[in-house]
Amino acid sequence: MNRISQSLVLIGIAVTAPVWAVSVPETADAQPPQSAAAPSNQYVAVNMTPGSAALVPLMAVEMEANHAAAVDAPAEGGGGQSVDDITFVRLATENSRKEIQSARDALLQLKNPELIRVAEMLVKDHSGANQRLSKIAEAKQWPLPAAQMPTAPPTGTASSNFDAKWTAEMIAGHERSVELYQGEAQGGEDKDLRKYASDTLPTIEHHLAELRRLQK
Repeated sequence: MNRISQSLVLIGIAVTAPVWAVSVPETADAQPPQSAAAPSNQYVAVNMTPGSAALVPLMAVEMEANHAAAVDAPAEGGGGQSVDDITFVRLATENSRKEIQSARDALLQLKNPELIRVAEMLVKDHSGANQRLSKIAEAKQWPLPAAQMPTAPPTGTASSNFDAKWTAEMIAGHERSVELYQGEAQGGEDKDLRKYASDTLPTIEHHLAELRRLQK
């Protein structure tokens, strides 16, 4: 009788044992199989820890933004200001006219003989370049900016730092022109305009080099 009671007690303990004592942990095999080939624009998280799933969308957005920035970034090694052909004609004409007028006015006030020589060179070279550009534009029936009324020549004595200020202004203007002509020479649509930009660019670069050499 005692043996029977002990057996019943043991059976009762086995039946009432907690469920966790006999539970089996889930394994990775329960997860659905991954596709063999995922699209290139998907990002799969590996060895994720609890809570890391919330970071996956942010990581994907950041990676997409970095990829777009890398595609849109300009290539290293040069290049210039790229504009359409008609815009190039307008900007190149306006820039040359301003530099011609500035050089003519400066001839009355510059003190350095070397800068006077450069100013005379600017008037001559830019006038010739503008004439060639005007012929191309007229042949293709492209609009040219309206001519500006000539300004009165400066009067009075120039300031003591006039040479330095004028040189700095001419350097800044020629740097912009170099970028403009580089962009047209490399990416212009019209072959005649590309040739004009390629032929004129060395002259502008020579002006810039001379101005930088004389800058104090």
